[in-house]
Amino acid sequence: MTFTSIHACRKSIRQKMEKCRMGTLMLIEGIDETRFYRQAHSDFSPVGWHLGHIAFTEAYWILERYAGLKPLFPEYHRLFAADGLPKCDRQKLPSLAEIQDYLDIVRTQVFDYLEIAPLDHQERLWRWLVQHESQHTETIAFILQLHHLSTQGNTLCQTGRTPRSFILTESFVPQGDQTPDKGQMIEIPAGEFEMGSDEIDAMDNERPCDRVFLDTYWIDRYPVTCQQYRAFIEAGGYQNHNWWSVEGWKWLQDNPVAYPLYWSDEPFWDNHPVYGVSWYEAEAYANFVGKRLPSEAEWEKAASWDVQKGCRHIYPWGDTEPTSYSCNHDNTVGHTTPVNAYPQGKSASGCYDMLGNVWEWTATWFDGYKGFVSYPYRGYSQAYFDGEHRVLRGGSWTTRPWGMRCSFRNWYYPSVRQILAGFRCATDG
Repeated sequence: MTFTSIHACRKSIRQKMEKCRMGTLMLIEGIDETRFYRQAHSDFSPVGWHLGHIAFTEAYWILERYAGLKPLFPEYHRLFAADGLPKCDRQKLPSLAEIQDYLDIVRTQVFDYLEIAPLDHQERLWRWLVQHESQHTETIAFILQLHHLSTQGNTLCQTGRTPRSFILTESFVPQGDQTPDKGQMIEIPAGEFEMGSDEIDAMDNERPCDRVFLDTYWIDRYPVTCQQYRAFIEAGGYQNHNWWSVEGWKWLQDNPVAYPLYWSDEPFWDNHPVYGVSWYEAEAYANFVGKRLPSEAEWEKAASWDVQKGCRHIYPWGDTEPTSYSCNHDNTVGHTTPVNAYPQGKSASGCYDMLGNVWEWTATWFDGYKGFVSYPYRGYSQAYFDGEHRVLRGGSWTTRPWGMRCSFRNWYYPSVRQILAGFRCATDG
């Protein structure tokens, strides 16, 4: 890098880190002790722990590993390290004010080091840190939703039915360019495409980029909507084992639910994507309509590949960063939007909502690509190549812009329904 390019890189990284932190702190404005200290679900750490972990991770990688400084708060190591304590033991936390001080003290020293950091060797790690914080703030966002669910009463929690009006934060809601033809599918012709990414922002599990051949297939233009999913519910989809895999039916018997976790019968939500469904629920719906879930390769090709130009795009709409006009993200709207609300964000293939709104389950088990190299540590991705996690793609209405691109991969157990996940379907050509 030249002196000018390094200076521009320092400025860009600082701006991204500052903007990301501003969004993190906005999420916790006015938070009460219950939501700060307590687990909303046994699978997820308290909000306060995520804030402390963000500071700990910055301090560890930048101040200790790169700057060679001694730990600022050695007493926090076991508490806030990802492998320090079981999630159930992460509820005895410092106060919100103490954790905010921790964030501020670490960030001040991190920015001091940024002024002298050799970014020609370190840029990838700094960009990784922005995405790391982004991922934890998204977790904070859905943990806050789970806390709200827990206050609605046992009946609502048992059935999974809860009004979503509490999510509304703005009067503006994009309504779409037309009434969506929700049964419409897009043909993706056979051929090779470039899957993955070697860009500086790419996580280890997105690398390396490679050419992949797919036969012709069809994929839904839109994510499955609440109105479509209601047909599955009303047809007895949760009571008929014929639509479910053996594993899915066992999950349902062990977790008797009759609706998605985030559900409302209000017509307002009809054209919004269904979400709060496990992978098993998504699979059962796909069987119900005679389709299947797409592989992650099929999903990525429909999102990123321009058949006419023979090239891939970073985002469905091209290579310009996400804005409030291209997709529903970064807590800008504060809830889901109609599946056809962002015509400027559709992919070259004609698919809508490939980024933002809700994550989308795919049929693929999470694993490394050929040539995978872990970064910055094995536990970020490789520890989950266990044949027990399904890949999700696309991002949600809470996903921060730095973690949004067609090649980005998310992963969860197929039983999880607390995340902001929906799906779209596919069929063979």
